[in-house]
Amino acid sequence: MLDFIYYPVSGIMWVWHWLFSHVTPASPGGDGIAWAMSVVFLVFTLRAILYKPFVKQIRTTKKMQEINPQLQAIRKKYAKDRVKMTEEMQKLQKEHGFNPLLGCLPMLLQIPVFIGLFHVLRSFNRMGTGMGQLGMSAAETRSQGNYVFSAEQVQNFLDARLFGVPLSSYLVEPATEFQAFVEPGAPIDFTRPQIAYVVVPMMIVASIATHMNSRASVQRQPEAALENPQTRMMNNLALYIFPIGILVTGPFFPVAILLYWMSNNIWTYGQQHLVFGKIAKEEEEAKRLKQEKLKANAPKPGARPDRKKRNAAAADSGSAGVSLTKANSTDGASETSETSSPGESTAADSGAGAKPKPGQKPTRSGAGAAPGSKKQPPNRGGKSTAKRGGKRGGGKR
Repeated sequence: MLDFIYYPVSGIMWVWHWLFSHVTPASPGGDGIAWAMSVVFLVFTLRAILYKPFVKQIRTTKKMQEINPQLQAIRKKYAKDRVKMTEEMQKLQKEHGFNPLLGCLPMLLQIPVFIGLFHVLRSFNRMGTGMGQLGMSAAETRSQGNYVFSAEQVQNFLDARLFGVPLSSYLVEPATEFQAFVEPGAPIDFTRPQIAYVVVPMMIVASIATHMNSRASVQRQPEAALENPQTRMMNNLALYIFPIGILVTGPFFPVAILLYWMSNNIWTYGQQHLVFGKIAKEEEEAKRLKQEKLKANAPKPGARPDRKKRNAAAADSGSAGVSLTKANSTDGASETSETSSPGESTAADSGAGAKPKPGQKPTRSGAGAAPGSKKQPPNRGGKSTAKRGGKRGGGKR
């Protein structure tokens, strides 16, 4: 059903076993070290393939933390419009080049690998009757191949011992299936307590390593991300639920699976420090270059700042306003000259709203009148106001 997973996983394991079988010496019960190292380097090979997606996951996570306040603002603003909320969030993510799938891609790719390795390891011993098992006898399971492994290699794996126990044995395995790990008719050379002595410490180490990796990842998160309820929930799952899950399910996992889990955590711990250190150096270098650029653009000590560009920009921005003001002034002056009468020029020259001198009567000309005010009626007597004033003055004398 999932042969496209089982064959590649078993093929990588076969290559590493072939290599280590020529390096490590054979033991009386089989080359357990070679098989154990093939499992360890199977993990390392797969994690090396997933290195670039892991780096993208870290960068995606950091970018998610940067835009998280904006996402929260969008959720709050469009709380009653789910469609608009989704559109705005997708738009924001697209603007920042954020892809949510990259954040979970490495984890999603590791799931089929884990399932494939679990199935391949269980298929070395097919005496079980559970899911994926064929219920074979001990003789049949030792004479059948296992995907890319031949029947002889299956026998070598079943006879191999790591700390005195088979690599595909597990703590709650039925005793009837122990016969597959020895030659037909030979006595069982291990006990269930021996399996517990190997499995329980490996479970504890794998659980602690999972917790430490999660803790190192959480400590690198900014405070703004830690205030998010969803982030806190995921952090609690990674810090406590997953490690406890290993302790609960550990008795059902073969020794080789626990070895896989420990190796995976060791790789993750080293890879996190490498990637986060690399990203920190990149950020520090970008910060240094920015400071050098600002320092290069800053004026030297004792020198006046170069204001040519700023003055030129101010002149450009103010030229439009000056020309507009001149145009308006010209228009206003033309309108005044058109609407004012010849008798109003004296008042215009003296200035609108000017105070009269002591003893002088205020002029009643329309020069200072507001636009639209009524003009003075014409002098029908044919005598100017000045002449009448002169007669009055003569009378007084």
